[in-house]
Amino acid sequence: MAWRSVGKDNADLVRKLREFNIISVDKVEKAMKETDRKLYCPNNSYMDAPQGIGCGVTISAPHMHAYALELLKDHVRPGSHVLDVGSGSGYLTACFARYMKAQAEDANSLVVGIEHQAKLVDLSIRNIQSDDASLLESGIIKLIQGDGRLGCAEHAPYDAIHVGAAAPDTPTELIDQLNKGGRLIVPVGPAQGSQYLEQYDKDTSGTVTKTRLMGVMYVPLTDLKTP
Repeated sequence: MAWRSVGKDNADLVRKLREFNIISVDKVEKAMKETDRKLYCPNNSYMDAPQGIGCGVTISAPHMHAYALELLKDHVRPGSHVLDVGSGSGYLTACFARYMKAQAEDANSLVVGIEHQAKLVDLSIRNIQSDDASLLESGIIKLIQGDGRLGCAEHAPYDAIHVGAAAPDTPTELIDQLNKGGRLIVPVGPAQGSQYLEQYDKDTSGTVTKTRLMGVMYVPLTDLKTP
């Protein structure tokens, strides 16, 4: 299985994800190849499994990031607004930005990474600066500290929202910030209980449809008071 794979380097890891059909789109493959995980995950960088990044949190396994990019690929377009909740080390935030830029440059393109721990926000800024400082300097990426459960109303509505931790129940605040025609991907369920990756699509009339995708296991989505 893909999640038992180990790459020799970043390109090898991404190649294996493509071979296992986790990745199907060239631009997703390109974005992940250009975003070297070792800059965001110093331990076991190319192992397809969750890894600790400090502050008591983990970075998701590469195959889950690939799934997120694939599931949101049609909603991450030039000029789109994207929200990455629980952005952690900044890895997937950078992948979203690169995927968007690979299609076309657009001054309105924006990927917002929101993280409740200030140390992780600082870490993600350093990581992206080491990777490609222009992603921050151009304004395509904004990294902010805040309660991701409440989204980020300042830059709403969002065409795509990804949540990297499990919400205990339907995240209505995030659905409210979803643009018409947008898509939200979020793991839902209690800590240490049954969790499912769920997809919420809002059509042009504002009607929301939920699709349960697969069973998952994520750390819980927490607030600013949680260390």
